[in-house]
Amino acid sequence: MQQLRQLERDHPGIPIPPDSPTRRVGGAPREGFVKVPHSAPMLSLDNALNEAELMDFDRRVRELLGDESYQYTAELKLDGLSMAVHYEAGNLALALTRGDGAVGEDVTANALTLRTLPLRVADPPFPKFEVRGEVIMTHAAFERLNNDRREQGLSLYANPRNSAAGSLRVLDPSITASRQLEYHAYYLLVDGRPALDSHWDSLELLTRMGFKVNPKRARIAGIEPLLDYCRQRGAERESLPYEIDGVVAKVDSIPQQERLGWTAKAPRWAIAYKFSARQADTVLENIDVQVGRTGVLTPVARLKPVVVSGVTVTNATLHNEDYIRELDLMIGDTVVIERSGDVIPKVLRVARQGAERRPFSMPAECPVCGAPVLRAEGEAASRCVNSSCPARLKETILHFSARPVMDIDGMGDALVDQLVERGLVKSVADLYQLTAEQLSGLERMGGKSAAKIVANIATTRERPFARVIAGLGIPFVGERTAQLLAEGLGSMDELMSAPEGRLQLVEEVGPKVSESIRRFFAESHNQELVARLRGVGLRFESDGPARAQAGPLLGLTFVLTGALPTLTREQAKEMIEAAGGKVTGSVSKKTSVVVAGEEAGSKLDKARDLGIPVWDENELVSRINS
Repeated sequence: MQQLRQLERDHPGIPIPPDSPTRRVGGAPREGFVKVPHSAPMLSLDNALNEAELMDFDRRVRELLGDESYQYTAELKLDGLSMAVHYEAGNLALALTRGDGAVGEDVTANALTLRTLPLRVADPPFPKFEVRGEVIMTHAAFERLNNDRREQGLSLYANPRNSAAGSLRVLDPSITASRQLEYHAYYLLVDGRPALDSHWDSLELLTRMGFKVNPKRARIAGIEPLLDYCRQRGAERESLPYEIDGVVAKVDSIPQQERLGWTAKAPRWAIAYKFSARQADTVLENIDVQVGRTGVLTPVARLKPVVVSGVTVTNATLHNEDYIRELDLMIGDTVVIERSGDVIPKVLRVARQGAERRPFSMPAECPVCGAPVLRAEGEAASRCVNSSCPARLKETILHFSARPVMDIDGMGDALVDQLVERGLVKSVADLYQLTAEQLSGLERMGGKSAAKIVANIATTRERPFARVIAGLGIPFVGERTAQLLAEGLGSMDELMSAPEGRLQLVEEVGPKVSESIRRFFAESHNQELVARLRGVGLRFESDGPARAQAGPLLGLTFVLTGALPTLTREQAKEMIEAAGGKVTGSVSKKTSVVVAGEEAGSKLDKARDLGIPVWDENELVSRINS
């Protein structure tokens, strides 16, 4: 390797071939990741949590395909990080993380270090093609990584999945190279579409091209053989050298996949069968209380450390006082815990009562600031009433900075702790006054990193109005409700002044949400926050696409349900909006028409109960063309 490096340095006029072993070793660290759109959306899959749900999926496929015979390709659901890799003339040209499914992060420099990922494909079958797969860390690599960290006195990583994800997204490729990640391919695309008419044939071709494709796959006809396959894979789960959390079953024929189509979030031709969550018994040693950004006090179980599916669990949320009371849970009890989805620890029940068990009670004063704690009638949550509580401020800043909200890259827990503790930030508006000089004086913060964070904060001035609403942290107003409010009201001035009755005209906004919005804007310090955010230049008006101001569907609100014969859900939505209509996700008294296709379910039933007109696709197209 040293000789090869020297040869490449001694002959700068000769281009380094893309499959040179020296390309496997990471280069210099970068400043950040570039975001790149995917050739086609990387959608998630619907889950089947038991055999009955898997059988229900098969029934839907059978009914939609009619008399046609069909097969499934069944594969292990590897627990890692999805990555799309693009090749040109057989050479690796671009690697993207899944991101939000539409846009991923360019991690090409890190992907080059994965030894199971071909840098070059000899005799490529297509001039340009894309391979999608999973980046994983084996149990052996994970154990080596934690052993190294233990020797260095560093904290240990929680599980292989998170370690793989974190290793692929570090800014220093040499770190990725040291982590011994693997890439397992499971899709072959050309121009954003499946390369062949059979998914199984694509996997076979990927194997011949030199990609690592998991060998424990099968092509199966019928639900009973598919159930047997899932049982077999579940039985051998613990003996595998890597983590899996289920089985993915896909209809093998690509033409049949296209006829089955997609919902808004997932394909109708594939399902993820999830294995049962792993469980273990341990002792509840104590219950602490954490304070969130809205002031909610959350009890947290402190558990005697126990290993569940290779991960040491020490904490689990207990939600609220009512949850603890329902479990008849006391400190000192032995409890059953499980990792929900093999990730989030959850206390299920009391296995044995402790000999010296003692009850928990919610504190009367905030454990962080000492302010009174109140529990409103009809609510399960207890809240700190001090809006300036340091714990609330930290969580508020983290929420404001989160990727789905204002997306301030680099604004993590350690930095936020320092900003609050040193008094540099007393509200999210103060973020816009920070300088690189202030940040570079903090622990583990260099000049380049400080400048980058200041630049990242500045870019949030271009975030859509809906994200600004979500960033305010109004109770019960999440990302979707913020989007609906932005579309329905159009500006911050309208939102702040709208009475509850006007707010409830917005789709999915009821009395509870409207009351919360009014209460939020009635507080003087929230009015001051909005004024300061206006002053720093955030967007306070909706910048979404303008709705048609005329058309045969003007003033009508539609809900789409079921599979339409020729139109996708997105095509139907675009046609309705172009004709002046509005499309929402749920049926209510405000709904004008429900457009129903095959497999229409509860939305159609609710429409009939409410006496709402129901159209099919032909009726919709006819009304638009009229």
